[in-house]
Formats: sequence, C-alpha cells, structure tokens
Amino acid sequence: MRKRKVPMRKCIGCDESKPKKELVRIVRDQEGNIKVDFTGKASGRGAYICWNTHCFDSARKGKKLQKSFEMNITDETYERLRQELSEKMPNAKE
Repeated sequence: MRKRKVPMRKCIGCDESKPKKELVRIVRDQEGNIKVDFTGKASGRGAYICWNTHCFDSARKGKKLQKSFEMNITDETYERLRQELSEKMPNAKE
C-alpha cells in the first residue's frame, strides 16, 4: 500500500517547511481584504504562518505579508490579524 503524500507549506515567518495542517493561512480576497482563514479553503491569495506570535512578528517586521500579497498592509490590519490568531488559539506558543 502506498503512503499518502503530506502537503507541506512554508511559514513566511520562520521559513520552515511544515505539514499544511500545522500552519494557519492568511488570505487576501479579490476585494483586497486580508483575513485569517482557519479552514484553509477561502478563495484568494494565501500565505501560511506558524501558530505562534514569534513567527507573526517576524513576518510583520520583514514585511513578508506585504510581499506575498503585493500590497501595503496597515498597522490596524496587522493588529486585527494578531488578535484573531490569539483569540482562536489562546494556547499558541509565545
């Protein structure tokens, strides 16, 4: 019996490849809205990040979300994304 291939994705914060299920997807929809996609099925351009604040802060500092989505992202948007992540995963690693 053949083993199933596990889809791998790279975290934009730490640049580590991990199984897709271990990462959370941030997506930019066609209207340009940026949101956290907990299902991983929302349409739009996506970027993956680990479930910890260190990777989120690293991605923010390096402007990696802006590069991935090819648009400017406001501080308010970053704060909203960080809050959504911390609310959904309160036991996220610091």
